[in-house]
Amino acid sequence: MTQDKVDMYVMTNQKYLPAEKIVFLKQKLLEVDEAKFSLVSSIEFKDPTTLLLVSIFLGSLGIDRFMLGDIGMGVLKLLTLGVCGILTIIDWFTVQKRTKEMNYNALMLAL
Repeated sequence: MTQDKVDMYVMTNQKYLPAEKIVFLKQKLLEVDEAKFSLVSSIEFKDPTTLLLVSIFLGSLGIDRFMLGDIGMGVLKLLTLGVCGILTIIDWFTVQKRTKEMNYNALMLAL
C-alpha cells in the first residue's frame, strides 16, 4: 500500500481510533495489499461523540452499553437505572475511550 493512501485513510478515520495506536496502525496498513485495504476501508466505525451523547441522555437505561456490544452490563444498567446512577456517571468519562478501542479492535481483526 502506498504511503499517501495510508495517510489519507488515517487522517479521515483518526477520530474513531486511539491516538496512541496510530503509528502502529500506519505500519500495519503499509504492509497490506490492495484487496485487504478495500476490506479495511469498508469497515464502519462507531462515533465516540455520538456514543457520549447517547450515554449522557440514555445511559441510565444502558443503551450506550448495548451499542458497544456489552449486553450484560447493558441489562444491569437497565434493571438498576445505571446502578443508581454511579455506573452512568463513570460511563460518561470512559465511553469515548472504549468506543475507540472497540473500533481499533475491529480494524485489527480485519487486518
